[in-house]
Amino acid sequence: MPTSIGLAAHLAVGQLERRGMDPAPLLARSGLSQAAVAKREHVKVKSVIDFLDRVSLAVKDEWLGLTMASDFDLREIGMLYYVAASSNRFGDALKRVERYVRIANEALVVRVVHGSGCRIRLSYVGVPRHVDRHLMETFAVTLLRLCRQLARRDVVPLSVSFAHHRPDGRKMQRALGCEVNFGAPEDAMDFDAGVMDLPLAGHDPYLGQLMVKACEVAIAARAARISPFRTEVENIIAIQLPHAEARAKAVARQLGLSERTFARRLAAEGLSFGDILDQLRRDLALRYLQEKRPASQIAWLIGFNQPSAFSHACRRWTGKSPLEFRRSSEMSLA
Repeated sequence: MPTSIGLAAHLAVGQLERRGMDPAPLLARSGLSQAAVAKREHVKVKSVIDFLDRVSLAVKDEWLGLTMASDFDLREIGMLYYVAASSNRFGDALKRVERYVRIANEALVVRVVHGSGCRIRLSYVGVPRHVDRHLMETFAVTLLRLCRQLARRDVVPLSVSFAHHRPDGRKMQRALGCEVNFGAPEDAMDFDAGVMDLPLAGHDPYLGQLMVKACEVAIAARAARISPFRTEVENIIAIQLPHAEARAKAVARQLGLSERTFARRLAAEGLSFGDILDQLRRDLALRYLQEKRPASQIAWLIGFNQPSAFSHACRRWTGKSPLEFRRSSEMSLA
């Protein structure tokens, strides 16, 4: 199970404490140790994602990731900050982030793709993407802040995209200063190609050499984790659901497998495509119901052609209609 240095959990604890709220109960429900978070020890990324969801509800902040990422000292990122900050050019800093990001978070993959512009792709390994909103938004906002601080100028992306859905993304758009798309095929940030050549004011070749050596030792000591096959399948399905393309054949094609080989791989792990699809739909539906989205929109987002099909599935999952489940959830939070 991938782990991280727990910076997001640490920042979320701060959000609770500033409001006079005790973080201990929420940490415990998410399977996190208060001492481990306080000491910035490695904690499970999936537990951090769950904790951020709980904190978001507790403090009534739908944009918790944006809130947290907007004002903390970037040096709290640790080694990753210093190895990037000591680089010569902006493009060099991104290459170092791409290579060494797993020191801070084993689940996060950063890929820098060059073309007519520059695209920074963010993705997860070993963690289902569909369960998260706040942590990925924390990553994206933090990365943009890092870019601006290192270049000492207001670097503005051409666009930013997130794989998860938001009914209204204008707050994020105002914060980032560019077009922001939710429900996109991937999490990414697009920049003008010229940004890569920006010189960094903090360039220090001696510090950079020391930090690169230290980071190489760190990643050698902490071997990269391999994404479970189920997680790969879930992450593909989550993107395909709103387009009604979540079929075994389509997922197999995305994985580069024949449909027969795909079925064998699932069976070897005691899985079936139908069970994974149903569980994923359930997880997403319950999240969207808490966000007070219309049932018709939820039905579309999780790949049902009719709201009635979603209502039937909701009763099978929870024993309640969508409206009944939403009311019971609101009462439990009151």
